[in-house]
Amino acid sequence: MGKPDLGRFGVFGHYSQWQQLSGAQLRDIEGLGYGAIWAGGSPPAELEWVDPILAATDSLQLATGIVNIWTAAAGPTADSFHRIDKEYPGRFLLGIGVGHPEAHTEYRKPYDALNDYLDELDRHGVPKDRIVVAALGPQVLKLSARRSAGAHPYLTTPEHTRAARELIGADAFLAPEHKVVPTTDAAKAREVGRKALEIYLNLANYLNNWRRLGFTDADLVKPGGDALVDAVVAYGSTDAIAARLQQHLTAGADHVPVQVLTGTDKLVPALAELAGPLGLQ
Repeated sequence: MGKPDLGRFGVFGHYSQWQQLSGAQLRDIEGLGYGAIWAGGSPPAELEWVDPILAATDSLQLATGIVNIWTAAAGPTADSFHRIDKEYPGRFLLGIGVGHPEAHTEYRKPYDALNDYLDELDRHGVPKDRIVVAALGPQVLKLSARRSAGAHPYLTTPEHTRAARELIGADAFLAPEHKVVPTTDAAKAREVGRKALEIYLNLANYLNNWRRLGFTDADLVKPGGDALVDAVVAYGSTDAIAARLQQHLTAGADHVPVQVLTGTDKLVPALAELAGPLGLQ
């Protein structure tokens, strides 16, 4: 089994966002050289919205980022995987994760819950190399390498990517998401970035991970200090943004899902501006 090949860069957005794009817009993203779209949120297990997106494109892959193990049972999720993979072979990557303890009353130890869910996916015949796991901390990162193709960290830094690569080894897939605000106005970029970070400043798994990366409690108090925002949200010229994203590849990432914090109507133009500096065209 080899690593998933999604190209160097993909595009991250909420799964509802992808349903708003026209077929022409999806083909534009494909034509720009982005290898995959990543669908965030916690979609239902049926994943019926995936098929029209893949039908509208020729080679673009789609990865979930992520299916939440508390809200999407493993059996129906596996059925969805097999339906999509049969119709669009090799173009769907199943990203799963545990969500947040603050959001789920039935939440239990993430490590055990993920293991059980992966056991179920295995029993339902979902190939290990078509699964990735949302992972931040060391134990779940190691689990992702053992039980799936690899890890999909969210809201991290190139320093985290470097440490993650050391933990999971060379053979595991690593796809860290990074946010982008296409502006050279630092104040504006930080304002947009803080709005995007607001919910995560309430969530223990992100706070703990940022502390492991060396951020202080002062950095993590709402609305988030400049040091934190600047580390997880890239802005500036297109060359500066591209250079920041490239740092993940240099640190060991195989693929970087780029989340552009702009309206859906401005997404494709923003991606077009970045494509050249990212070396996609």
